[in-house]
Amino acid sequence: MHLIWLRTDLRLHDNTALAAASQRGPVAAVYLITPEQWLAHDDAPCKVDFWLRNLQHLSQALGDLNIPLLIRHAATWDQAPTVLSQLCRELSVESVHVNEEYGIHESRRDSAVAQALEVDGVTFHSYLDQLFFQPGSVLTKTGTYFQVFSQFRKVCYSRLHSALPRLVPTPKAQAELGVKSDPVPTTVEGFPTPSETLRALWPAGEDEARRRLDAFADQQISYYKDERDFPAKPGTSQLSAYLAAGVVSPRQCLHAALQTNQGEFESGDIGAITWINELLWREFYKHILVGYPRVSRHRAFRPETEALAWRKAPEDLAAWQQARTGLPIIDAAMRQLLETGWMHNRLRMVVAMFLTKNLLIDWREGERFFMRHLIDGDLAANNGGWQWSSSTGTDSAPYFRIFSPLSQSEKFDGDGVFIKRWLPELAALNKKQVHNPEAAGGLFGVADYPRAIVDLKQSRERALAAFRRLPSRQEMAEHE
Repeated sequence: MHLIWLRTDLRLHDNTALAAASQRGPVAAVYLITPEQWLAHDDAPCKVDFWLRNLQHLSQALGDLNIPLLIRHAATWDQAPTVLSQLCRELSVESVHVNEEYGIHESRRDSAVAQALEVDGVTFHSYLDQLFFQPGSVLTKTGTYFQVFSQFRKVCYSRLHSALPRLVPTPKAQAELGVKSDPVPTTVEGFPTPSETLRALWPAGEDEARRRLDAFADQQISYYKDERDFPAKPGTSQLSAYLAAGVVSPRQCLHAALQTNQGEFESGDIGAITWINELLWREFYKHILVGYPRVSRHRAFRPETEALAWRKAPEDLAAWQQARTGLPIIDAAMRQLLETGWMHNRLRMVVAMFLTKNLLIDWREGERFFMRHLIDGDLAANNGGWQWSSSTGTDSAPYFRIFSPLSQSEKFDGDGVFIKRWLPELAALNKKQVHNPEAAGGLFGVADYPRAIVDLKQSRERALAAFRRLPSRQEMAEHE
C-alpha cells in the first residue's frame, strides 16, 4: 500500500502527490492534527476551522474512490516521524508521498520523517505542487535568488511560455481496501469555532473553490486591474483562503486565467495579465522563503533595518488591533479582518504602513496579529507583504514612500461606502467628512468615534528620521 500525507493540499483534483501515489497501487491518505504546532505558527482559529471543514469534504470525495482518509494526532511536528512510522507499520506501507511545503520548520519536519521511514524501508517522495517552479530553479545570472519581483517575473514568463505546467489527472476509483476512514474532528482544542457569519462567507470544498474561480474568470477578471483597489467593490477573486489551504491549485488558477485570455500572458486582457501577476507574487514570496531562510526566523530581509528604533507603544498597538485608531479607513479595514478573517489587499498595505510608519511599531507585531486572524494566512505572503510595507523587505517601497491613510481613503473609497459598512457609527457623515471626522469640526464625537491617536504629518516625519538614521547596506557589509 502507498500513503499520501496531506498538508496544505486539501483537494482531489490536480494533486501531484495523490496522482503519483495512486499510480503505484492501492493508496490511503493521512492528515495530522498538530495543535501545538499551529499555535506556535500563530494559525488563526478560523483557518483551522476552514481546514477541518475542507477535510470533511475531501474525506467524502476520497471515499467515493475507496481511498480512506486517516486522522492522526501529533502535538507538534517533532512527533510526526514517530506517528507516521507507526502508521506505515500498521498498514504495511511501501511509500509515502507528499507535496512540498516551504519554510524552515516544514523542511526539517520532512527530512526527519524521510529519515525515520528509511529505517523501516519505506520510501519518501516529495513533489512540486503549490508552485510553478522549483525554488532554486529561477535564479539571476550570478546564480542567486531574485530579490526584485519584476526581474523574477520576467524569467517566469519566459519559462511559462516555453512549458506551461500541466494539470495532473484525478485518480480513478480503486478496489476497497478494508481500511475505514476516521471521522474528521469538527473542533480542535485551543482553536475556538468562529462565528456562523464568518463560516458562511467561506464555504468549504473543491466545488466552491471551482465555482469562485469560474465565476471570477467568466465575469470579473477583465475588470480586475481597474477594480481590485476599491474595497467596496467585488473586484477580487476571493480565492486566497482556498489557495492557502490547497483546495484549489495555482495551476488551475493559471489555466482559468489563460483560457479567458486566449492563452496570452503579456498581451490581451489587462485584467487577466494583472491577476496572473498576482499568482507570480505569491510564487516569488515562497522562493524568497527558501532562498533567504532568515525571513522564516522573524528576521528582516534587509539586515540593516534590524537596527530600526521601533517604538514600544502597547496602547497604540492595542488601538490598531481593536479598530479604534480614529482613522476611519484603518478602523474599517481592521473590523473587516476581525469579523470576516480576511482583509482587502489594498487595505492590508494601508494598515501595515500605518502601523510601521505612522505608529513606528515593529512589523513583526502586525505580521503576528494578521496570522492570528487571517483565514488565508500564509507565512510567505504575509511576511512578504508586511516587510514590503515596512520597507524592510524585498523590492520594498522606498522608506520615504509612506501611504497617507487619508489620501488612500479618499482615492479608493471616495464615497465612504466601505467605511460606512464597517463603521456604521459614521453613517450620518457626508462623503467628505467620513474620511476624517475630526476635521469636520463640530461633528467630532459622532457616536463616540475616537480622536485620531496620531498626527499623520508629525508621525511621518518621525518615521523618515528613524529610517535616515539607519546604516546603509554597504556600511553593514564593511563592518562584518
